[in-house]
Amino acid sequence: MADEPKKEKAPKAPKKEAAPKGDAAPKAEAKGEAAPKADKPAKPAAKKSDARLRLHYKERVVPALVKEFGYKNVMAVPKIDKVSVNIGLGEATQNAKLMDGAVNELGQIAGQKPVITKAKKSIAAFKLREGMSIGTMVTLRGDRMYEFLDRLMNVALPRVRDFRGVSSKSFDGRGNYTLGIKDQLIFPEIDYNKVEKVKGMNISITTTAKSDAEGLALLKHMGMPFRQ
Repeated sequence: MADEPKKEKAPKAPKKEAAPKGDAAPKAEAKGEAAPKADKPAKPAAKKSDARLRLHYKERVVPALVKEFGYKNVMAVPKIDKVSVNIGLGEATQNAKLMDGAVNELGQIAGQKPVITKAKKSIAAFKLREGMSIGTMVTLRGDRMYEFLDRLMNVALPRVRDFRGVSSKSFDGRGNYTLGIKDQLIFPEIDYNKVEKVKGMNISITTTAKSDAEGLALLKHMGMPFRQ
C-alpha cells in the first residue's frame, strides 16, 4: 500500500498581545444601557410670607384710601416707608453698662440689631466729647417694620396704664409721625427682672404721604389707636 500523505498541522493562532499594564481593560457593556439620570428640576424659591399688617394694608387700607382721597393710581396711595426707634442715653457717658442694656433691649423689641449713636460735637457743660456713645437706634423696613408696628399698636400700647390713645398732633407737616414711649416694659419681649433702668424711646414713622391729613388717615386705617 502506498503511504498516505501526512496531514499538515494547522498553523497556531497568534497569541493575543497583553494590554499594557497602565490601561484598564474595557468593561463589557451591559445588555441594556441604563437611561441617563434626568436632572432634578430646581425647586422654586419659597415665597416670602407677608406680615399680617402688610396684607391688611394691601387688602383693606389701599381701597379705603382710594375711596377717601380719590387717588386715580394705586401707586399714588401713601404707604409706610420705614420706622426708626431711638433710645437716648446721656447717662451712658458715665455708665457703659446702661448702653449695653439699651442695645440688648432694643434688639429684642425690634427684632434687629441696633446701632450705637455717637455725639457729633463736644459740649463741656454736659461733659460730652465728640464721638462718645449717647444712644442706640434701629431702622426697620419690610416685614420687620410691619411686625413691629403690629406689636406696638395691638400689644404694647394697650399695656400703657390708663391708655386713652396716642396724640394725632405729632405729625411734621409732611405726613410723618413721631411717638414718644416712656417705658420699655410695655413691650412683652422685655423681662422685668433684667431691667436695670426704665428707658424711654422715640418712634418715628416715615410715610410717603404728601400731607398730614393723608398720613393721619393712613395710620388710622393701619390701626394706630389715636385719641378721640
